[in-house]
Order: sequence, then C-alpha cells, then structure tokens
Amino acid sequence: MRYPPLDASWTGEILNDDLFYAFVDLIYQHTGIRFDKESRFVLQRRLVHRMRALGLPSLERYYYHLLYHPDREREMDQLIDLVTTHETYFFREKRQLRCFVEEIVPLLVQERRAEPARVLRIWSAGCSTGEEPYSIAMLLRGLPALTGWQVFIFASDISSRALQVARQGVYGSGSFRDMEPEYEVYVRQYFEPTPDGKLRIRDEIRQMVLFGRVNLLDSSSLALYGWLDVIFCRNVLIYFDTEAKKRAIHNFYERLRPGGFLLLGHSESLLGLDSRFQLVHFRNDMVYRK
Repeated sequence: MRYPPLDASWTGEILNDDLFYAFVDLIYQHTGIRFDKESRFVLQRRLVHRMRALGLPSLERYYYHLLYHPDREREMDQLIDLVTTHETYFFREKRQLRCFVEEIVPLLVQERRAEPARVLRIWSAGCSTGEEPYSIAMLLRGLPALTGWQVFIFASDISSRALQVARQGVYGSGSFRDMEPEYEVYVRQYFEPTPDGKLRIRDEIRQMVLFGRVNLLDSSSLALYGWLDVIFCRNVLIYFDTEAKKRAIHNFYERLRPGGFLLLGHSESLLGLDSRFQLVHFRNDMVYRK
C-alpha cells in the first residue's frame, strides 16, 4: 500500500495541530463526536494504541490507513470503539423511568385507544452496552396498560463492541450500581447467574430488544425504524457539537409520530437547538413532545 506524502512536520507519534484536526474531522464525519483541544492527549493515546496494533510506524501512516486501506471500514469501527464512551447502568435516572411507565405510556394508550393497530414502538438511541433498552423491556413486560399491545424496542449504537456486549446480555456488578430497592425485583426475576459470577439477562427480555449499528446523523438508516412513539437519547448529545446536535434532533423529530416523546438526559436540553418540541411537565419529570 502506497500512501500520498504528508507534510514533513507530521512525524513519528506526535499529534501536531494539522494531524490532530485531521483525525478530529475524520472521527466527526463518522460519529458526530467533536474532540476539543483538551482531549488531545486522550485521543493521541488511543490513536497510538491502534497504530501499534497494526504495526504502523507513525500516526500519519495510521491516518492514511483509515482513508485508503482496503480494510479501512473495519479499522474505523475499531477506532470508534476506542473513542466512544459507554457509561451506563440499569434503571438509570429513575424519575424519568417512572414518568415513562406511569404517565407517558398510559397517556399514549389512552390517546390511541380507538386505533385498530395497538403497537408501541420505542427506540433507545445510543444504547451503549444495552442496560437502557433492557431496563425499558423489563419495565414494560407485563404492564397492565399494555395488555393486547405489541411492543417493539429498537436499540442502536455506533460502537460494534458495545452492541456485541448488549446482544450477549451478560453483566458485571458495575451495571447494577446505584440500584434502587424498587428495581431489585426485576433483577431477581429476569436475570440468572453465570459460572464466572456475572448475571445474564433471560431470553424473554433479551428477545424483546432488536439491536443495530446506527449513526444518529444518518437520516436514511433511521428511516428503517418507521414511525416511533418514544425515543430515549440520554447522555449522548453531550458528546456532540452544536451542529451535530441539531442534525440528530432533526432526525428524531422526523422519526417521531405526532404526539411522540423525546426523553433526554437530565443534563441535556433543546434550548437553542430546536423549537418544534413542547416541554411537557408531568408529575415525575419534564420531557419533550412532538
């Protein structure tokens, strides 16, 4: 493989300004995540890890490997797995989950009671290793309000490695941290122990969730989900710059049914990003509605 020549200042493993911003732009194009100058050392360390794994002599060669090598798409997947964050655990942000189960779902059921098709479609966008969509599935399974309804739960992430963990459904103690007593019953009911001391989610819950690799900025791939009633995208947009946030939120708006709900993380807001959603005040929480 022959690579085009680079500026002579791009040498060794040093991530100078030109090379740093070249990597930043490349990662941004694939993920919507924009690294800032404060993240420079962290990014360099992760790039060097992949550079050495491939036996390449410098970061400049690794950059062109990502651009021109026949295996560049697979390597980009490897890099994305390294640079994305997978901070999550079961039943995170309990007030919002209570709002979803006790207020949003019954409201949707009531509003659509006259429709012939009783279908609820939910998307966990940026699902990481699967704790969020599985939490949703456990909460909805057997919910009296959904008797006679079909429930589809879609879950997506841009990290192939995270999705592999999610599909396996095996979790260590870290995934159950900050567990409220009210949710412990779900752990006892829907998990089984593994020989190595972890917990595996039972098939009846695992089969409720359909996982897929999706870029939130790619509107064409999102169309596969059809109309959605609820979108969870919690603690994901904080890693996007303003332009990427606007693109993702526009895609959410386009995928939601009229009256559908968008649930963001408690540190996130649509202020200054999109004015088409209404902020609805429920008893347990505040959420956005199309």
